[in-house]
Amino acid sequence: MVNTVKVFKKTAPNGKVTCYLSRRDFVDHLTHIAPVDGVVVVDDAYLRGRNVFAQVTVTYRYGREEDEVMGLHFSKEMELVNKQVYPNNDGFDRNDVQERLIKKLGSNAYAFSISIPKNAPNSVILEPGNDDSSQPLGVIYDLRLYVAEEKEERPHKRNSVAFAVRKVQFASVDSNNRQPQTIVSKSFTLSPGKLNLEVSLAKDVYYHGQQINANLSINNGSKKTVKCVKCQVVQHVECTMNNQQFSRVVACLESREGCPITPGCNLQKSFQLIPLASCNKGKFGIALDGKIKDQDSNLASSTMVAPGKNVNDALGIVISYSLRVKLNCGAIAGELVADLPFKLVHPVDNDDGKIGGEGMVFEEFASLRRGQSVNEGF
Repeated sequence: MVNTVKVFKKTAPNGKVTCYLSRRDFVDHLTHIAPVDGVVVVDDAYLRGRNVFAQVTVTYRYGREEDEVMGLHFSKEMELVNKQVYPNNDGFDRNDVQERLIKKLGSNAYAFSISIPKNAPNSVILEPGNDDSSQPLGVIYDLRLYVAEEKEERPHKRNSVAFAVRKVQFASVDSNNRQPQTIVSKSFTLSPGKLNLEVSLAKDVYYHGQQINANLSINNGSKKTVKCVKCQVVQHVECTMNNQQFSRVVACLESREGCPITPGCNLQKSFQLIPLASCNKGKFGIALDGKIKDQDSNLASSTMVAPGKNVNDALGIVISYSLRVKLNCGAIAGELVADLPFKLVHPVDNDDGKIGGEGMVFEEFASLRRGQSVNEGF
């Protein structure tokens, strides 16, 4: 069976430089980061002794553009890599897609591979809600190939090609099978006994779109009555640039089945929740996995770090998830709340990038007209 590979193609406004990418995601495997690789086709007669450079920049926007007044800026743009890709003497192993493209495109096609620093932040975009006019908040990566004599020169729109790319994390191969569990209790003023709640999950790591099964064990040793049970998946967002933290509920289910739980009674109950980005459209502040325009994205993956590292040292926007269970005992008695952390990630990437036959499909972005922004067309 042929593995079909989508190849993204984009041409500079002057038609002299064309870039081909087999993927717009570069994966952080914790031990290493997959390179951004592709093929660039350039007219040798147009170069006239000049070179072709590849630049990767990351923009971290942590505040609204319309709030920037009196020289105050809520964004930071950093150049991570600026590398000469033609002529290039670096020895690297070309993958199957690059080999096939070079064979197909001829002698003016040159492969390139760009490595990203290990501490680079993950791509995360915050859902703007109903406001689509301003620049999106979050961490955004751009790959730009341009022609110049020196890499320090500012790229010209007419002879440069820009792609929006993403840095994403996948579940590690050695993801453990730990079963998270927590037990919480609540006592009440002027009332003997305690309300006990035990919450457990079948595993610690879940994949996007996978059903989360939560098991509850409630023991009411108090004199109060549990009126209802609510189960939520909560996304926790930490912006390291301005030390801002907030949480959003991305899945919720409330049940009165088995309630009220009167004093001295027990209840065993299970909840099934599936946190999805499609169910949270229009909610301001929901973190997504670096959404690319005209493409759907999933909820942002949990931020993971290499063994021996602390997640508090991660840069950009740090994402974590927890299962939150609430037992409602009425307006006066209040609630008993339990939080159980877990990870929500992509499954391990087993794609080896091999293709067979004519297994390439080209997705071509329209050539940019003079004066048009290089970011249009994504």
